[in-house]
Amino acid sequence: MNPDNEQLIPLLLQGDEPAFERVYKYFLKPLHVYAINMLKDEDTAAEMVQNVFLKLWERRERFSLSGSIQAYLYGAVYNECLNHLRHQKVKINHQSHVAYTMKQDSETDAGMELLDLKEKLQQALNELPERCRTIFQLSRFEDLKYKEIADQLGISIKTVETQMGKALKTLRLKLVDYLPVIIWLISRSI
Repeated sequence: MNPDNEQLIPLLLQGDEPAFERVYKYFLKPLHVYAINMLKDEDTAAEMVQNVFLKLWERRERFSLSGSIQAYLYGAVYNECLNHLRHQKVKINHQSHVAYTMKQDSETDAGMELLDLKEKLQQALNELPERCRTIFQLSRFEDLKYKEIADQLGISIKTVETQMGKALKTLRLKLVDYLPVIIWLISRSI
């Protein structure tokens, strides 16, 4: 008996397992190939075909099938694949939106932390002794070499080194909570 035979439809709808098995075995491979052509993924295609057969079996009692089983199955696989593709598109759009939002939030948070870091740095610099602060600012903000700082201030290079050591130690202690922001800033400038 041809699996698309009209006499098979009532048996299938009454829950006749051999009838269902014949339909399943006959249409499984062609429907799988059809789904692969739509989805370009064998595993997902197999899942979509299985979903169609599962729904057919589970809903057989309230199901009305007029016409060809083949036409129904191909239409059902088409719709199942189309729904899957739509769902994938929604997921991708959602993931893109989440990634964009997280990036925006991250940049806003980083901007706020950067402002906070600048404020804390200025506060820490203001707490340094005047000579120590001047040497640090000439070295780090004006990019002068230790020898140039020593010549400009009329002090020894050793004094510049000592004062820079003091300044760096103090700043390290006062700005330890901002290490992640500092690392983030350094990584962005590389």
